[in-house]
Amino acid sequence: MTGSLHDYNAPVALSSSSVPRSLERRLGPVDAAAIVISNVIGVGIFITPGIIAQNVPHPLGILGVWLTGGLLAFAGAMAYAELAALRPRSGGEYVYLREAYGPLAAFLTGWTSFAAGFAGAIAAGALGVAEYLGGFVPAANDPAPIFSIPVGRVLHLLVPWVQPSALPLVFSNRSIVALTAITGLALVHIRGLGPGKLVQNTLAGLKVSALALFVAVGLGWGHGTVAHLAPMQAAGPSNLAVAMLLVMFTYSGWNAASYVAEEIRNPGRNVPIALALGTGAVVVLYLGINLLYLYALPVTQILHLAGSQTPVANAAAQVLLGATAAKLLGALAVVILLSSLSAMTLAGPRVYYAMARDGVFFRSAARVHPRFHTPWLAIVTQAIWSGVLVLTNTSGQLAEYTGFAVLLFSGIAVTALFVLRRRCPDEPRPFRAWGYPVAPALFALASFVIAADAIAGRPGPSVWGLVIMAFGIPLYLWLRRHLAAALFALASLIIAAFAIAGSLAPSAWALVIVAAGCSLFCWMRRRDAIEDLASRGAPKA
Repeated sequence: MTGSLHDYNAPVALSSSSVPRSLERRLGPVDAAAIVISNVIGVGIFITPGIIAQNVPHPLGILGVWLTGGLLAFAGAMAYAELAALRPRSGGEYVYLREAYGPLAAFLTGWTSFAAGFAGAIAAGALGVAEYLGGFVPAANDPAPIFSIPVGRVLHLLVPWVQPSALPLVFSNRSIVALTAITGLALVHIRGLGPGKLVQNTLAGLKVSALALFVAVGLGWGHGTVAHLAPMQAAGPSNLAVAMLLVMFTYSGWNAASYVAEEIRNPGRNVPIALALGTGAVVVLYLGINLLYLYALPVTQILHLAGSQTPVANAAAQVLLGATAAKLLGALAVVILLSSLSAMTLAGPRVYYAMARDGVFFRSAARVHPRFHTPWLAIVTQAIWSGVLVLTNTSGQLAEYTGFAVLLFSGIAVTALFVLRRRCPDEPRPFRAWGYPVAPALFALASFVIAADAIAGRPGPSVWGLVIMAFGIPLYLWLRRHLAAALFALASLIIAAFAIAGSLAPSAWALVIVAAGCSLFCWMRRRDAIEDLASRGAPKA
């Protein structure tokens, strides 16, 4: 796709009624940077350092992997900055994969974002809010069922092999607190970018200020020692690949500003600023926090905390500043989680909005509120699905199955930079990625290697993650009205799922291949028929 820079910076009108409606460019670079910071910084920074210390049991090695991960994240952010400035549309990598690799590849990243990426993370974060609130109000985290809806019984009548006890919707104090957080933030962001960015910036400001204060006070007045940072013999065997995987997951979310590029003023200038400012601030803050942990605790103690119920942050706070500071971290965790939930509630629906606008998602998701200028039905859809994951308590499983997809799709999106440089060499580029071609190539290579290692390390869950992603293929074919191809593709995946689960003999894989082949044949026949009609100038059926 080619076009002038003016075309890509203009508001996009949608005609869901006779009155054109469009998203509004009301976000500045600081607003967009706040979305990046909020999307990246979660409670993982309180927990993962202990697991990383188990895999890199050396103080300078720990800081080294956090610095390396930060530099890779920044390289990825700069690649996204060029892509977002070139194509400042809602949707992030959905847009870049569509431009470089076509609609199916783009749809699969959008489908994964909807099914697990954003909704799963929102559900897990909302349950985390209930958990940390439970430290102050124990009833908030009470998982005892108040009542439940036996969805499995209904599904059993339609699909006999589904167990009647499967997937009940369980309402408890814990799930009600989580649903309240999801619903409240969805309503805020439906209300418009004005209230949305006010809440987002406030939560992000509180989060960053509190964490920066924790680092400054802990290093300046805490009861730690720099002796913990002295060169030493490793406290155990190293596994750099696992450490880098955890670090890259903890940095994930640095691309958040690209999802809302269509609503950022002067995106050619401000999106790169937002990505650089947000990602850079996170890298500095993460390095400071890990330095603080090492100042407070020796590596041997940090790695032992990985298997305990005490987060590294709480243990460090107690040593440095006392039990009160450790208790306050629980309150800070609630703010951190709400900030992250707000950013995902804002960013995720822009992907589904972009897909619906292209006709590869339910068209109602492309509706823009006539007064608030937000993709309100996309926000509602995401909130409902997130709520279902809360009530079925399946968000953790989805995250386990599809976690590698975060790195995989971001790596593929960065390779789109090379494709568009070659395909559209003369198109105006308001920003060019720093360090091109080395920096983006290193990021893409690291993403693929780490994603492959994650799949190899946990092949069982990863295979189910690939199955979930692949279910996007029949959905895409159905939405594009390739009905026969969609049915064969669906049959192929259902048989494959049962074969993987061990419910069918290995010979069932022959049926998988046959069904997949039939799907491909039907798709090609319909595509050729459409092209033949187009070449004759006849209207499409």
